[in-house]
This record gives sequence, C-alpha cells and structure tokens, in this order.
Amino acid sequence: MTEAQPKGQVPAGDDVSRTAHSGSQGMTRFDDAYDQPDPRAYFRALRPWGYRTPHHAQRVFRRLLAARTAAGREQGPATVLDLCCSYGVNAALLHHDLTLEDLYEHYASARTAALTTAELKQRDRSFYAAHRRPDAARVIGLDMAGHAVSYAQAVGLLDEGFAENLEAAPPSRALLRAVRHTRLITVTGGASFLSARTFAPLLASIEGPVWVAAFVLRTGSYRGIAHSLAAHGLVTERLTAPTFPQRRFTDEQERRYAVDAVTAAGEDPRGKESDGCFHTALYLSRPAAEVADVPLSAVLDGGL
Repeated sequence: MTEAQPKGQVPAGDDVSRTAHSGSQGMTRFDDAYDQPDPRAYFRALRPWGYRTPHHAQRVFRRLLAARTAAGREQGPATVLDLCCSYGVNAALLHHDLTLEDLYEHYASARTAALTTAELKQRDRSFYAAHRRPDAARVIGLDMAGHAVSYAQAVGLLDEGFAENLEAAPPSRALLRAVRHTRLITVTGGASFLSARTFAPLLASIEGPVWVAAFVLRTGSYRGIAHSLAAHGLVTERLTAPTFPQRRFTDEQERRYAVDAVTAAGEDPRGKESDGCFHTALYLSRPAAEVADVPLSAVLDGGL
C-alpha cells in the first residue's frame, strides 16, 4: 500500500456521469436517472454496467469511522456529510446490514416494479428499518437533485438532506448549521463537479477536526480539491494501490476516452481501463498532525 500526491486535470464528466448518451468528454451520461421521484431508474440504469463504487466505499468508510472511534475522537455516533448523495446509497450501505447487490435486487424485483412511488416509500421505510445497524452514523446528504434527496430523507436514509448546488450559490444557513459537527465528508461520485466553492464554506463551518474521503476517477485529478482542503489544514494522501473498478464501459468510445485521459494524467491504463472498466482512486485528507501520527495504511487496517 503506497501513497502519492494527485496529478493531472479534472475532467468535465462525473464519476458515474450524470440520460444514457455520449457526452462531450466521451463518457456515457445517465442524467435521467439521477432526479426521479424514486431510485428505481437509477438502479436499472447502472446495474447493467456493473456500477460498484458504493460497494468499495462501504468497507472503506466503515473503517475510517472505526479509526476515529478507536482513537478516542468520537463520543457517540459520528456525523457524516455525503456530497453528491443522490438517493442516499452510501447512507444505505453505511447504516444497514445490506450490500450494493442487495439494493440492486431490491429495486429490480417484480414486486418493486409494480408499486407506486408512495407505496415504495412505505415499503422502503420498513425495509431499511429492519436492516439498520446499532452503530449507525448520523448522515447528512447534499445534492442538487431535489427529488433524490427528498426520497432518501423520506425513507430514513438521511438524517438531514439539502438540495443545494454550492458551485452555483452560497450554502443556506440551515446547511451550515447542520454540518457543524461533521467528522467525515464522503464523495463517491461527482468529485469532478466540485471545487473550493463547495468545500470552503462547509469546512469553515465545521467545528473540530474533519476527514475527507473521496473516490475519484483516474481519468482526471483531485489536485484542485486537495489544494482547497490544504487551505483548511488538511493533508491529502492518495492510495495508489489498489484502485477500484467503477463500472464497465458502455462502448468503444468510452474505452478510448478513458485510456487516453488516464494516459494524459500520467497513469498507466494497463490492466485497468484497457481491460474494460473505469477505475477510481481513493483520496483521504486529514489534519497534518494526524497524518504524521498514523499512516494511511494503518488507518485502513493494513489492506483492502
């Protein structure tokens, strides 16, 4: 397990890329699935391509929260702020004894397909309540997709949710109040849409030390965000191995785009993008003193 600093340029597309057509960057986009009244279209759109970043994030985020607790930094449930939270998938996996495959099966079932959104909400409240972990963290969700955030709140995945785009407008006072005690900020999709405009006001409002964990496509860079985090005393480390398969390419155009972009970013696509999948790298930002005390490999318990 080694560490390195980020390099390359941030692409215009998202990790999961937000109507399934090829975008200007050569990535297939799934815009129509991201802000529906319920998550069924999201899971139908992404399952055929093996989207799995939340699966990787589930064990990583649990380890990070456990590391904070073990170090005596938390008393009671920690607060997690999930950026680009969509329908609360990360919260579902963090809160509950469920896997990403469980969620794919749940939302793809014939029984689920026959329900109205109101009926699905009622079913999901019971579904998630039955699987809730006793050590569930408090999760705040932030996403510009209002329908998705509303659904995640309605079924109990998010303790608080905010449909705001901090890249376009300042955060609401309610959001800044809600994030004050955040101890872990998570990102599994959308990092390439984010900048200091999102992170700066949030970090300025958070009281006490905070960690930022992000899964970022290798087709671009995390440098701009890492620079903005450094202004708030956070040192960013990158886990160079392993990388994490994100999803399969939808066509040859995507494969060519990814291989070219990864190569331009100074990375080696062999065995990763060249074999048919987007890959992400994990970045963890922590206060400088904590980075000096405990290496990233130890925080992640020696391996993934």
